[in-house]
Amino acid sequence: MIVGIGIDLAEVARYQFDEPTRARFARKVYTEEEMAYAMRKRLWAERLAGFFAAKEATRKAFGHAIPWNAVGVSHERSGKPIIRFYRGYQRLVEERGVSAIHLTITHTATAAAAVVILEG
Repeated sequence: MIVGIGIDLAEVARYQFDEPTRARFARKVYTEEEMAYAMRKRLWAERLAGFFAAKEATRKAFGHAIPWNAVGVSHERSGKPIIRFYRGYQRLVEERGVSAIHLTITHTATAAAAVVILEG
């Protein structure tokens, strides 16, 4: 049974920061793991836009604001993206009766999109 669904679209240009702005924005929004992953990539702004879209899609699926850096994108060994919660927000999964969180992210040079489905 679907407990929640969220989708978001992010424009890549909004994440092409200069170094000081990127560092400030990263502290507020991204996890250390997300930043390390994105900065290893040549097209890092596409990854940052995708991670932001995934965070927003997760917030929409749960139906309320979750602090930006309390929800993050990680990856399985296969490369499949997954959602992780930090600072006690994992409790939302149990409170909502969520048994699985499905995440997909896609990006181009200009846009990134993410869909999150909460399964109960």
